Amino acid sequence: MKKYNNKYRIESVRLKNWDYRNNGAYFITINTGNRKHFFGEIINGEIRLSPIGEYAEKFWMEIPNHFPFVELGNFVVMPNHTHGILIINNVKLLLCNDIDKSLQCNDSTTNQYYSDISPKSGSISTIIRSYKSVVSKHARLLNPEFNWQPKFHDHIIRNSESFERIQNYIENNPSNWKEDKFYTT
Repeated sequence: MKKYNNKYRIESVRLKNWDYRNNGAYFITINTGNRKHFFGEIINGEIRLSPIGEYAEKFWMEIPNHFPFVELGNFVVMPNHTHGILIINNVKLLLCNDIDKSLQCNDSTTNQYYSDISPKSGSISTIIRSYKSVVSKHARLLNPEFNWQPKFHDHIIRNSESFERIQNYIENNPSNWKEDKFYTT
């Protein structure tokens, strides 16, 4: 806090005053570091996954095994990024996840500071952190240079029309690769 005067703290890009444990659908995009093509290539409008891309797909599909309050919408692995929809069902979250009462600290100001900036248990941030971690662990056994961009992009899906449009976007992403904003050669 005072030690660095927030000099090294990067502001969150998450929506202020929104609890990312709330029920809802979230469109997630995660890029590889420098958008390097670790995950495979697009051939004739279809993704041909590399072994690292297979890990990215496998571990995304396993998210509900580790976070039972999460359902998956459409998902695609692209050469240098992933797109997916995570659906939070808070009823299951409340049953599966006790409130985190982790380390107690005598300095309540410090404790509150870290509580405020830390991802909350069961939030989109903790789910993505876990996903990126397991993919990285396995991917680096194949290629020690594998890395992710430090953050991820999220979009809170607010209605059924938006949900359908994003589902279609994800499904058609490989066939539209050359028009994709993440396209690089």
